[in-house]
Amino acid sequence: MRYNFNQIEKKWQEYWAKNQTFKAENNSEKPKYYVLDMFPYPSGAGLHVGHPLGYIASDIYARYKRHKGFNVLHPQGYDSFGLPAEQYAIQTGQHPALTTEANINRYREQLDQIGFSFDWSREVRTSEPDYYKWTQWIFIQLFDSWYDFESEKARPISELEEIFAAEGNSGVNAACDDDVEQFTVTQWNNFSSEEKQKQLLKYRLTYLAETEVNWCPQLGTVLANDEIVNGVSERGGYPVIRKKMTQWSMRISAFAERLLQGLNELDWTESLKESQRNWIGKSVGALVEFKVQGSEFKVPVFTTRPDTIFGVTFMTLAPEHELVEKITIPEHKSEVEAYVQATAKRSERERMADVKTISGVFTGAYAEHPFTKEPVPIWIGDYVLAGYGTGAVMAVPCGDQRDYEFAKHFDLPIRNIFENVDISEEAYSGKEGTVIANSDFLDGLEYKAALQKAILELEKIGQGKGKTNYRLRDAVFSRQRYWGEPFPVYYVEGLPQMIEKEHLPLRLPEVEKYLPTETGEPPLGNATDWAWDTEKNEVVENSKIDHKTVFPLELNTMPGWAGSSWYLFRYMDPQNEERFASEEALEYWENVDLYIGGSEHATGHLLYSRFWTKFLKDRGYLTVEEPFKKLINQGMILGTSVFHSAYDYSLTLKQSLVEKHTSYPFIRNSETEIDLNVIVLSKNDDEIPFDEVREKTLNLIQKRQAKQKQLPEILSSKSDLGVNGYSFNPNRRFPYSSVDPITLKINFEKLREDPMYQFVLSFGDDEFICSHEVEKMSKSKYNVVNPDDICEDYGADTLRMYEMFLGPLEQAKPWNTAGITGVHNFLKKLWNLYHDQDNNFSVSDGKASADSLKTLHKTIKKVTGDIENFSFNTSVSTFMICVNELSAQKCHFREVLEPLAILIAPYAPHISEELWEKLGHDTSVTTAAYPVYEEKFLVESTKEYPISFNGKMRFTLELPLDMSKDEIEKTVLAHEKTQQQLDGRVPKKVIVVPGKIVNIVG
Repeated sequence: MRYNFNQIEKKWQEYWAKNQTFKAENNSEKPKYYVLDMFPYPSGAGLHVGHPLGYIASDIYARYKRHKGFNVLHPQGYDSFGLPAEQYAIQTGQHPALTTEANINRYREQLDQIGFSFDWSREVRTSEPDYYKWTQWIFIQLFDSWYDFESEKARPISELEEIFAAEGNSGVNAACDDDVEQFTVTQWNNFSSEEKQKQLLKYRLTYLAETEVNWCPQLGTVLANDEIVNGVSERGGYPVIRKKMTQWSMRISAFAERLLQGLNELDWTESLKESQRNWIGKSVGALVEFKVQGSEFKVPVFTTRPDTIFGVTFMTLAPEHELVEKITIPEHKSEVEAYVQATAKRSERERMADVKTISGVFTGAYAEHPFTKEPVPIWIGDYVLAGYGTGAVMAVPCGDQRDYEFAKHFDLPIRNIFENVDISEEAYSGKEGTVIANSDFLDGLEYKAALQKAILELEKIGQGKGKTNYRLRDAVFSRQRYWGEPFPVYYVEGLPQMIEKEHLPLRLPEVEKYLPTETGEPPLGNATDWAWDTEKNEVVENSKIDHKTVFPLELNTMPGWAGSSWYLFRYMDPQNEERFASEEALEYWENVDLYIGGSEHATGHLLYSRFWTKFLKDRGYLTVEEPFKKLINQGMILGTSVFHSAYDYSLTLKQSLVEKHTSYPFIRNSETEIDLNVIVLSKNDDEIPFDEVREKTLNLIQKRQAKQKQLPEILSSKSDLGVNGYSFNPNRRFPYSSVDPITLKINFEKLREDPMYQFVLSFGDDEFICSHEVEKMSKSKYNVVNPDDICEDYGADTLRMYEMFLGPLEQAKPWNTAGITGVHNFLKKLWNLYHDQDNNFSVSDGKASADSLKTLHKTIKKVTGDIENFSFNTSVSTFMICVNELSAQKCHFREVLEPLAILIAPYAPHISEELWEKLGHDTSVTTAAYPVYEEKFLVESTKEYPISFNGKMRFTLELPLDMSKDEIEKTVLAHEKTQQQLDGRVPKKVIVVPGKIVNIVG
């Protein structure tokens, strides 16, 4: 029987599904181990070979732990709310639920064929009502909570109401809005119900507020910072602007210090921890208040260097700062407004990353220096962010390089306040050992003393105080989308009210359109049945809204990270209808022991999940502070992209470029902003006259301009064009060819059939030379490799082992299909170990040789260490060496081959199951105990000595290691090869180093 991997893999995948081989129990005498992957968003493209990398690694470890006697929970599900499905719904009218279901079915089919040991009985989907019911419930718990800095935990809002009723709010140390005003017990008790609700909203952990957000007009929604790349939306590449909107926000900033300190207890990489530390951004300094001259306004500024306050020569506000409009004088208004509008088109990340551009505008207003009372000009500049600190900086150009460059650029004064420091070329940012000068009462003081003295004097005059600040901002929690969790919120007199738990879930309504309404409301504004009847406790028609018993529901939906912030706990008890998970399940599984996923989630999903876990622990719903004990970020598998030379032109081609390149497949008409996709093909060595290219191109452009109105229809057909059997990509990329990535052939007949390509210009034949480069694997880059093809041609076990063999798990590595044959041949060799030359199963119960046992146990030792250290690539190499050695030893003994089948099972489970069955077992190899390493088989009993004559080695001789020095000398001299070398001579000396060498002199 030959190695028929397709048949074997299908057989065992069906066996695992039928017998629920990997189903975990919530009650077991075994120790628990929880292995989790970051669950996927089910896109229409399906999986490419880069996606399973982390899943394979986690699956190896999960299978390994089962062999080691653990009760392993290894579930899988889908982060199934998402913008791509909604965008597809907008384009086609198909409900996102249908698209998502089809995509999930495709994902499941692909995941199953790779042989993952997932417990599918615990599958979750964030878009299912029975799941998002509990996402809505957690939102309500957050709404009904506040954060007490004294006890350092979240507490029920009812307890805060009791404090207000007994003491007012003057003694409350809580996380709250900046504009909270003090009130007494009497004032609280005299507040109306509505006023009390407004006051409590300023303390709740989820609250409504006008917030500066990233708004994408084309997508019609707010985007999180991690959904923006280089100033445009990650999805679609659309422009993003900053604007103020009333949004739901999460008071994650209240947990900043705990999120920071909690990192010390986690088994995460230091680089990942540092990413979160930087995002949280703890700073210790002072809050300084500057009065705006000639007005009642004050500008609060947070600074880590209050000791440099006498070096302030100007102030800079973020362009979106609320005071900009109020303090700008009429003469500067138009210039300031233009700058503000320009800045709104740039994301915060883009502004932070751009350290070279210096820009700003003077408002015409002046602040008053707290001590000198000198006027301080107030500027606005995009290097200051409204979301960090107070959105304003006191500029000390002598001590901050960015302030220094700003001052130099706009010819603003630079005052040196450091003793014996030259600032003629750059700012001085040193702290330790710095002596302050030209600073009144701070003169002669070193950094620490000056800092404390400055804070003390600011407090004396009532214009500052010591403060710890965090960069971490409260998380905007609203999205103007359809395909997301509905908020369980209705509004009475404009104030939010929560739907009771027993009436959850609040299901998404049906809508005719998935776009915002004509009046600019989110897509849920298109629903005809989206009002809450407080008497019937159900959704009713909008026409019944009377603001007495029927009220409007929230139109926004929750962001994508809502469902992923707690999904790890739902896996513990996914069918529970009374709780998000039972107390018993939560106590047993606690949290995730091993979490594997991409590093792109460092400051998004991981931070939010830690926040929700700490909150649920505070409120008594969890027993753990952290969601993920150990975290590994897998690297990317990179693809090979193929390019052809291309340039963007207006109506005139450039002579210099024509002289260098002889093909111009991508020409843009600057007037209509439509990609004309003119293809000019050539052989690499052909010389094409510039005038000929220019004339034909201009004629083409003129013809196309005459047909402008038809262009949208023409463009829509471009995806039907064939290039090597793939769709033609008009963006300079071509599908990757595993046979020959350099030369591509174009099907001219198919191109000419389509009106889009009726003007193909051809020079030479249908071949042209392409360049290629390795980059991120993506459908949009036309460089993906489908795992279905690999599984069909080589098998899932080959795919699993090859992906591990490519390199260290955490590193990026290029895919090369040509290299997969080596791993496939290895599995054939493994199969042959258990079969004779006639392909009959042949394993003997006899005694294995010492060499074979040595090979087995050194493999057990190495592979076990590799798994524990997640060095899966070196394990594959070790298996290859092992099989080669056993083949050379002609080992067919059960004593060796049975443990080997178990040892390799986590990596290649299908072939291992088949061999295990052939070895006579009627249960899955998954239940087999992991092989035990025995040191005795690696202890050497003999030594192969090099026998040298006058320092030159002539032959080797294997002797027992316990042989004495005299016995070694006697045995060597008596050996026939020694006698031949001596040829009757008597040696002058025999040097013996036991365990190393023998050297005969003379």
